[in-house]
Amino acid sequence: MISRKASGWHQGASGRFLVRIDAGLHELLKEAARDAGISLNEYCVRALAAHGAGLVAHADAAQAISKAASLFGADLIGIVAYGSWARGELAEGSDVDLLLVLEARVELTRDLYRRWDASAVQWSGRPVDAHFAHLPQPGVPPSGMWAEVAIDGIVIFERGLRLSEHLVRVRRDIAAGRLVRRVVHGQPYWTEVA
Repeated sequence: MISRKASGWHQGASGRFLVRIDAGLHELLKEAARDAGISLNEYCVRALAAHGAGLVAHADAAQAISKAASLFGADLIGIVAYGSWARGELAEGSDVDLLLVLEARVELTRDLYRRWDASAVQWSGRPVDAHFAHLPQPGVPPSGMWAEVAIDGIVIFERGLRLSEHLVRVRRDIAAGRLVRRVVHGQPYWTEVA
């Protein structure tokens, strides 16, 4: 009989662990796994291994994701951190901007902001300023907000890849010169170039 040590085979940790998460986030992850056609375990493994996954482990990002998941469940497509925080240009008094992208069936009303603001979320001691949007319909030119988010935004959560795919399309339009940033009287705006 050959021992494990003699064979060179070494079994470390089992690779199993238990994670306790908010019930809303659990449902969101199950829905995302179902949408991807894979098990919840495989979905979580892929999400943890994905580029930028380390940010999700950031306590403030996790708190924002958990809150959004509990408020919007499967209607939450994704969350992007953008603005001065994402650009590394925080100043005293800056907040952290988060774009919460929701399914089109969710009406974008002031009530969304009231629901979000009902319990404060802090990010490194700074207030979180939530913004809500739907993914634009195919063929609809992106707004200036989407251009800004595409350039500097950091996707901290998404279900499926629709959000990332949209941001890639916007970045390609910018790189190809089809979408350009202009400034008039010190105010920037984005416009399509024919």
